[in-house]
Amino acid sequence: MTTTKEPPTRVEPRSVDQPQGWQFSSPLVLTMLLLLVIVAQGPIRRALGAPVMQSWMTVFVAVVVQALPFLVLGVLLSAVIAVFVPPSFFARALPRRPALAVPVAGMAGAVLPGCECASVPVAGALVRRGVTPAAALAFLLSAPAINPIVLTATAVAFPREPRMVLARFVASLLVACVMGWLWQRLGRTDWMRAPARPSYEGLGRGPAFWGSVRHDVMHAGGFLVVGAMAAATLKAVVPAGWLSAAAGNPVVSVLALAVLAVLLSICSEADAFVVASLSQFSLTARLAFLVVGPMIDLKLFAMQVGTFGRGFAARFAPATFALAVLMSVLVGAVLL
Repeated sequence: MTTTKEPPTRVEPRSVDQPQGWQFSSPLVLTMLLLLVIVAQGPIRRALGAPVMQSWMTVFVAVVVQALPFLVLGVLLSAVIAVFVPPSFFARALPRRPALAVPVAGMAGAVLPGCECASVPVAGALVRRGVTPAAALAFLLSAPAINPIVLTATAVAFPREPRMVLARFVASLLVACVMGWLWQRLGRTDWMRAPARPSYEGLGRGPAFWGSVRHDVMHAGGFLVVGAMAAATLKAVVPAGWLSAAAGNPVVSVLALAVLAVLLSICSEADAFVVASLSQFSLTARLAFLVVGPMIDLKLFAMQVGTFGRGFAARFAPATFALAVLMSVLVGAVLL
Protein backbone atom coordinates (compact mmCIF):
# COMPACT_ATOMS: atom_id res chain seq x y z
CA MET A 1 0.00 0.00 0.00
CA THR A 2 1.47 3.19 -1.14
CA THR A 3 0.98 6.25 1.00
CA THR A 4 1.32 9.67 -0.48
CA LYS A 5 3.24 12.09 1.63
CA GLU A 6 1.51 15.39 1.87
CA PRO A 7 3.77 18.35 1.23
CA PRO A 8 4.51 20.38 4.32
CA THR A 9 2.21 23.26 4.85
CA ARG A 10 3.94 26.49 3.81
CA VAL A 11 3.68 29.17 6.40
CA GLU A 12 3.48 32.56 4.81
CA PRO A 13 5.83 35.03 6.49
CA ARG A 14 4.09 37.90 8.13
CA SER A 15 4.54 41.04 6.15
CA VAL A 16 6.36 43.85 7.84
CA ASP A 17 3.54 46.10 6.70
CA GLN A 18 0.92 44.13 8.64
CA PRO A 19 0.08 45.61 12.04
CA GLN A 20 1.43 43.70 15.01
CA GLY A 21 -0.42 44.90 18.07
CA TRP A 22 -0.26 48.53 19.12
CA GLN A 23 2.10 50.63 17.05
CA PHE A 24 2.83 54.33 17.26
CA SER A 25 2.59 56.38 14.11
CA SER A 26 2.48 60.08 13.31
CA PRO A 27 -1.36 60.21 12.88
CA LEU A 28 -1.81 58.33 16.17
CA VAL A 29 0.54 60.64 18.04
CA LEU A 30 -1.18 63.69 16.55
CA THR A 31 -4.62 62.33 17.51
CA MET A 32 -3.51 61.63 21.07
CA LEU A 33 -1.99 65.10 21.31
CA LEU A 34 -5.21 66.73 20.09
CA LEU A 35 -7.27 64.70 22.57
CA LEU A 36 -4.92 65.77 25.35
CA VAL A 37 -5.28 69.41 24.35
CA ILE A 38 -9.09 69.11 24.29
CA VAL A 39 -9.19 67.48 27.72
CA ALA A 40 -6.78 70.01 29.24
CA GLN A 41 -8.06 73.05 27.39
CA GLY A 42 -9.14 74.76 30.61
CA PRO A 43 -5.70 74.76 32.28
CA ILE A 44 -4.01 75.52 28.97
CA ARG A 45 -6.30 78.52 28.40
CA ARG A 46 -5.60 79.83 31.88
CA ALA A 47 -1.84 79.36 31.43
CA LEU A 48 -1.82 81.14 28.07
CA GLY A 49 -3.86 83.96 29.55
CA ALA A 50 -1.26 84.67 32.21
CA PRO A 51 0.69 87.92 31.70
CA VAL A 52 4.01 86.03 31.67
CA MET A 53 2.87 83.72 28.86
CA GLN A 54 1.42 86.61 26.86
CA SER A 55 4.77 88.39 27.10
CA TRP A 56 6.57 85.17 26.13
CA MET A 57 4.34 84.64 23.07
CA THR A 58 4.76 88.26 21.99
CA VAL A 59 8.55 88.09 21.98
CA PHE A 60 8.62 84.61 20.39
CA VAL A 61 6.28 85.50 17.52
CA ALA A 62 8.02 88.84 16.91
CA VAL A 63 11.46 87.22 16.61
CA VAL A 64 10.27 84.42 14.31
CA VAL A 65 8.20 86.66 12.03
CA GLN A 66 11.02 89.19 11.65
CA ALA A 67 13.71 86.60 10.98
CA LEU A 68 11.86 84.09 8.78
CA PRO A 69 12.04 86.00 5.44
CA PHE A 70 15.81 86.48 5.79
CA LEU A 71 16.23 82.84 6.77
CA VAL A 72 14.37 81.58 3.69
CA LEU A 73 16.19 83.94 1.34
CA GLY A 74 19.55 83.00 2.79
CA VAL A 75 18.83 79.27 2.46
CA LEU A 76 17.79 79.64 -1.20
CA LEU A 77 20.86 81.70 -2.11
CA SER A 78 23.11 79.33 -0.19
CA ALA A 79 21.73 76.36 -2.15
CA VAL A 80 22.23 78.19 -5.45
CA ILE A 81 25.88 78.87 -4.65
CA ALA A 82 26.55 75.36 -3.33
CA VAL A 83 25.01 73.66 -6.37
CA PHE A 84 25.40 75.96 -9.37
CA VAL A 85 28.75 77.65 -8.66
CA PRO A 86 31.57 75.15 -9.26
CA PRO A 87 34.25 75.01 -6.54
CA SER A 88 36.90 75.35 -9.25
CA PHE A 89 35.73 78.94 -9.73
CA PHE A 90 37.11 79.87 -6.31
CA ALA A 91 40.40 78.11 -6.98
CA ARG A 92 40.86 80.17 -10.15
CA ALA A 93 39.76 83.43 -8.53
CA LEU A 94 42.06 83.29 -5.49
CA PRO A 95 45.70 84.43 -5.59
CA ARG A 96 48.28 81.67 -5.44
CA ARG A 97 50.16 83.21 -2.50
CA PRO A 98 48.40 82.06 0.70
CA ALA A 99 49.06 85.35 2.50
CA LEU A 100 47.07 87.17 -0.20
CA ALA A 101 44.52 84.41 -0.74
CA VAL A 102 43.34 84.63 2.89
CA PRO A 103 41.96 88.23 2.81
CA VAL A 104 40.56 87.71 -0.70
CA ALA A 105 38.71 84.59 0.46
CA GLY A 106 37.52 86.48 3.53
CA MET A 107 36.15 89.31 1.41
CA ALA A 108 34.47 86.75 -0.88
CA GLY A 109 32.21 85.99 2.06
CA ALA A 110 30.79 89.51 1.78
CA VAL A 111 29.73 88.82 -1.81
CA LEU A 112 28.50 85.24 -1.60
CA PRO A 113 25.58 84.79 0.80
CA GLY A 114 25.18 81.57 2.73
CA CYS A 115 24.55 80.34 6.25
CA GLU A 116 27.03 78.49 8.42
CA CYS A 117 25.37 75.17 7.55
CA ALA A 118 26.54 75.65 3.96
CA SER A 119 29.93 77.24 4.69
CA VAL A 120 31.50 74.05 6.07
CA PRO A 121 30.68 71.87 3.00
CA VAL A 122 31.78 74.66 0.65
CA ALA A 123 35.08 75.03 2.55
CA GLY A 124 35.58 71.28 2.30
CA ALA A 125 34.98 71.42 -1.44
CA LEU A 126 37.52 74.24 -1.78
CA VAL A 127 40.18 72.18 0.02
CA ARG A 128 39.43 69.17 -2.21
CA ARG A 129 39.86 71.34 -5.31
CA GLY A 130 43.32 72.51 -4.26
CA VAL A 131 42.60 75.81 -2.49
CA THR A 132 45.04 76.44 0.36
CA PRO A 133 43.40 75.45 3.67
CA ALA A 134 44.11 78.88 5.20
CA ALA A 135 42.01 80.60 2.51
CA ALA A 136 39.25 77.99 2.76
CA LEU A 137 39.05 78.50 6.52
CA ALA A 138 38.90 82.28 6.12
CA PHE A 139 35.94 81.81 3.77
CA LEU A 140 34.35 79.33 6.19
CA LEU A 141 34.37 81.95 8.96
CA SER A 142 33.48 85.04 6.94
CA ALA A 143 30.74 83.79 4.61
CA PRO A 144 28.02 83.25 7.25
CA ALA A 145 28.99 86.39 9.18
CA ILE A 146 29.35 89.25 6.66
CA ASN A 147 27.26 88.24 3.64
CA PRO A 148 24.62 90.68 2.34
CA ILE A 149 21.65 88.80 3.81
CA VAL A 150 23.15 88.77 7.31
CA LEU A 151 24.19 92.43 7.21
CA THR A 152 20.76 93.48 5.93
CA ALA A 153 19.08 91.47 8.68
CA THR A 154 21.36 93.15 11.23
CA ALA A 155 20.39 96.60 9.93
CA VAL A 156 16.70 95.71 10.21
CA ALA A 157 17.13 94.28 13.72
CA PHE A 158 19.07 97.37 14.92
CA PRO A 159 17.34 100.25 13.07
CA ARG A 160 18.60 102.85 15.55
CA GLU A 161 22.18 101.53 15.69
CA PRO A 162 23.63 101.53 12.16
CA ARG A 163 27.09 101.25 13.70
CA MET A 164 26.27 97.67 14.64
CA VAL A 165 26.34 96.64 10.97
CA LEU A 166 29.80 98.14 10.45
CA ALA A 167 31.09 96.72 13.73
CA ARG A 168 29.86 93.23 12.84
CA PHE A 169 31.45 93.42 9.39
CA VAL A 170 34.83 94.66 10.64
CA ALA A 171 35.11 92.33 13.65
CA SER A 172 34.02 89.23 11.72
CA LEU A 173 36.33 89.93 8.77
CA LEU A 174 39.28 90.49 11.11
CA VAL A 175 38.63 87.21 12.90
CA ALA A 176 38.37 85.32 9.59
CA CYS A 177 41.60 86.77 8.20
CA VAL A 178 43.61 86.41 11.41
CA MET A 179 42.50 82.78 11.85
CA GLY A 180 43.46 82.09 8.24
CA TRP A 181 46.91 83.60 8.73
CA LEU A 182 47.37 81.75 12.02
CA TRP A 183 46.52 78.46 10.34
CA GLN A 184 48.92 79.24 7.50
CA ARG A 185 51.65 80.00 10.03
CA LEU A 186 51.04 77.41 12.73
CA GLY A 187 48.73 74.78 11.24
CA ARG A 188 50.01 71.31 10.40
CA THR A 189 48.87 69.04 7.61
CA ASP A 190 48.14 66.11 9.93
CA TRP A 191 45.76 68.26 11.99
CA MET A 192 43.23 68.45 9.14
CA ARG A 193 41.64 65.34 7.68
CA ALA A 194 40.99 65.33 3.94
CA PRO A 195 37.30 66.21 3.46
CA ALA A 196 35.05 63.45 2.15
CA ARG A 197 32.89 63.81 -0.94
CA PRO A 198 29.77 65.93 -0.42
CA SER A 199 26.50 64.06 0.00
CA TYR A 200 24.88 65.66 -3.08
CA GLU A 201 27.78 65.11 -5.45
CA GLY A 202 26.75 62.93 -8.40
CA LEU A 203 23.11 64.02 -8.32
CA GLY A 204 21.47 66.28 -10.84
CA ARG A 205 21.35 69.98 -10.10
CA GLY A 206 17.63 69.93 -9.38
CA PRO A 207 17.71 67.16 -6.74
CA ALA A 208 20.91 68.58 -5.26
CA PHE A 209 19.39 72.06 -5.02
CA TRP A 210 16.19 70.94 -3.30
CA GLY A 211 18.12 68.53 -1.09
CA SER A 212 20.31 71.40 0.08
CA VAL A 213 17.24 73.61 0.64
CA ARG A 214 15.44 70.94 2.67
CA HIS A 215 18.52 70.27 4.77
CA ASP A 216 19.18 73.95 5.55
CA VAL A 217 15.52 74.78 6.21
CA MET A 218 15.13 71.89 8.65
CA HIS A 219 18.35 72.72 10.49
CA ALA A 220 18.27 76.51 10.38
CA GLY A 221 14.51 76.71 10.97
CA GLY A 222 14.72 74.44 13.98
CA PHE A 223 17.54 76.44 15.52
CA LEU A 224 15.65 79.66 14.84
CA VAL A 225 12.65 78.37 16.79
CA VAL A 226 14.88 77.23 19.66
CA GLY A 227 16.66 80.59 19.69
CA ALA A 228 13.40 82.52 19.66
CA MET A 229 12.10 80.39 22.53
CA ALA A 230 15.28 81.02 24.52
CA ALA A 231 15.13 84.78 23.90
CA ALA A 232 11.46 84.89 24.90
CA THR A 233 12.20 82.89 28.05
CA LEU A 234 15.06 85.18 29.03
CA LYS A 235 12.85 88.19 28.43
CA ALA A 236 9.70 86.97 30.17
CA VAL A 237 10.69 84.39 32.79
CA VAL A 238 14.19 85.14 34.07
CA PRO A 239 14.04 87.80 36.80
CA ALA A 240 15.07 91.19 35.52
CA GLY A 241 17.51 91.54 38.38
CA TRP A 242 19.54 88.56 37.18
CA LEU A 243 19.85 89.85 33.65
CA SER A 244 20.64 93.34 34.92
CA ALA A 245 23.39 91.95 37.15
CA ALA A 246 24.95 90.06 34.23
CA ALA A 247 24.50 92.99 31.88
CA GLY A 248 25.93 95.45 34.39
CA ASN A 249 29.34 93.79 34.44
CA PRO A 250 31.19 94.47 31.16
CA VAL A 251 33.29 91.30 31.30
CA VAL A 252 30.50 88.98 32.42
CA SER A 253 28.04 90.38 29.87
CA VAL A 254 30.40 89.79 26.94
CA LEU A 255 31.30 86.26 28.04
CA ALA A 256 27.67 85.41 28.86
CA LEU A 257 26.37 86.34 25.43
CA ALA A 258 29.35 84.73 23.68
CA VAL A 259 28.69 81.43 25.46
CA LEU A 260 24.96 81.82 24.80
CA ALA A 261 25.69 82.17 21.07
CA VAL A 262 27.59 78.87 21.14
CA LEU A 263 24.82 77.05 23.01
CA LEU A 264 21.84 78.40 21.05
CA SER A 265 23.42 77.69 17.62
CA ILE A 266 21.11 80.12 15.81
CA CYS A 267 21.35 80.56 12.06
CA SER A 268 23.25 83.72 11.16
CA GLU A 269 20.33 85.08 9.14
CA ALA A 270 18.25 85.21 12.33
CA ASP A 271 20.65 85.79 15.23
CA ALA A 272 20.45 89.59 15.07
CA PHE A 273 16.71 89.54 15.79
CA VAL A 274 17.23 87.28 18.79
CA VAL A 275 20.00 89.32 20.42
CA ALA A 276 18.32 92.64 19.60
CA SER A 277 15.57 91.70 22.04
CA LEU A 278 18.13 91.52 24.89
CA SER A 279 18.27 95.29 25.14
CA GLN A 280 19.58 95.31 28.72
CA PHE A 281 22.98 94.17 27.45
CA SER A 282 25.50 96.58 25.98
CA LEU A 283 26.08 96.86 22.25
CA THR A 284 29.56 95.38 22.69
CA ALA A 285 28.17 92.31 24.45
CA ARG A 286 25.55 91.86 21.72
CA LEU A 287 28.28 92.32 19.11
CA ALA A 288 30.14 89.39 20.70
CA PHE A 289 27.00 87.29 20.25
CA LEU A 290 26.81 88.25 16.56
CA VAL A 291 30.51 87.59 15.88
CA VAL A 292 30.87 84.33 17.82
CA GLY A 293 27.64 82.63 16.73
CA PRO A 294 28.26 82.30 12.97
CA MET A 295 31.84 81.12 13.56
CA ILE A 296 31.58 78.54 16.30
CA ASP A 297 28.55 76.92 17.91
CA LEU A 298 27.46 73.39 18.75
CA LYS A 299 26.24 72.43 15.28
CA LEU A 300 29.25 74.02 13.59
CA PHE A 301 31.63 72.10 15.87
CA ALA A 302 29.88 68.85 14.95
CA MET A 303 30.05 69.70 11.23
CA GLN A 304 33.74 70.60 11.49
CA VAL A 305 34.45 67.29 13.21
CA GLY A 306 32.62 65.43 10.47
CA THR A 307 34.32 67.34 7.63
CA PHE A 308 37.88 67.97 8.83
CA GLY A 309 38.28 65.62 11.79
CA ARG A 310 38.16 65.80 15.56
CA GLY A 311 41.78 66.97 15.92
CA PHE A 312 41.11 69.95 13.68
CA ALA A 313 37.91 71.00 15.46
CA ALA A 314 39.47 70.60 18.92
CA ARG A 315 42.16 73.14 17.98
CA PHE A 316 40.25 75.42 15.63
CA ALA A 317 37.06 75.98 17.64
CA PRO A 318 38.59 77.24 20.93
CA ALA A 319 41.02 79.51 19.09
CA THR A 320 38.18 80.94 17.00
CA PHE A 321 36.04 81.54 20.10
CA ALA A 322 38.81 83.36 21.98
CA LEU A 323 39.76 85.50 18.98
CA ALA A 324 36.11 86.34 18.22
CA VAL A 325 35.53 87.55 21.78
CA LEU A 326 38.74 89.59 21.73
CA MET A 327 37.97 91.23 18.38
CA SER A 328 34.41 91.99 19.48
CA VAL A 329 35.68 93.85 22.54
CA LEU A 330 38.31 95.79 20.57
CA VAL A 331 36.00 96.73 17.69
CA GLY A 332 33.16 97.50 20.08
CA ALA A 333 35.40 99.87 22.04
CA VAL A 334 36.29 101.75 18.85
CA LEU A 335 33.02 101.74 16.89
CA LEU A 336 30.32 101.38 19.53
